[in-house]
Amino acid sequence: MEKTVLITGATSGIGEATARRLTEDGYSVIITGRRADRLEKLGDELQATTLCFDIRDREQTLTALSLIERVDVLVNNAGLAAGLEHIDVGDYRDWEAMIDTNIKGVLWATQAIVPKMIEAGGGYIVNIGSIAGIQTYENGAVYCASKHAMHALSQGMRIDLLSHNIRVTEIRPGMVETEFSEVRFHGDAERAKGVYKGVEPLTGDDIARTIAWVLSQPPHVNINDIEITPTAQASAYYTFRK
Repeated sequence: MEKTVLITGATSGIGEATARRLTEDGYSVIITGRRADRLEKLGDELQATTLCFDIRDREQTLTALSLIERVDVLVNNAGLAAGLEHIDVGDYRDWEAMIDTNIKGVLWATQAIVPKMIEAGGGYIVNIGSIAGIQTYENGAVYCASKHAMHALSQGMRIDLLSHNIRVTEIRPGMVETEFSEVRFHGDAERAKGVYKGVEPLTGDDIARTIAWVLSQPPHVNINDIEITPTAQASAYYTFRK
């Protein structure tokens, strides 16, 4: 039977790359996102099912995902960083966007899909975390907190769903050149480019290839965690720039 994968936040970056890769691998792909034009364009190109909603909104998320009968793989990819300031001068609206997307959005999507996996006898959840989920850096307290939550949720899901034959993997990338930094800096493209200056960063394709490898493992194998960085990056603190 053809397997179905649901990818949240699939209109760009890692989500889009994953949708392309898993389509090539023969999955039936369902993609979600807020930007209807991008979503429909990608859906038409990949012949994928599209669901346009804001994952921060619980009712929208549950309503949209109730339309799906079966999901074998859930890729919790939707996430963002907003702002890069010290905690005392951070914008609460940035904090809310990160908490609502990176934590609550994962909860809403997971709770909507897991009962379908249980009914089907099993499944796979891949959570896209960050090296910020186990390390904390200056000016990133709230983003790091949200990804620390993803790390804890991944571990908790693995425990809670163990008896239901649902595998859980967390992938924690370092520097990946997507729209991530441009979103963080509220559209300041020049500042965003500076993040990757002197470094060959990861791409969305690198993470998509990793996800495909994780999903290719035999049923008795669970890859718990993968941390992946560019060769020039040792951690959230140490990067060699040419």
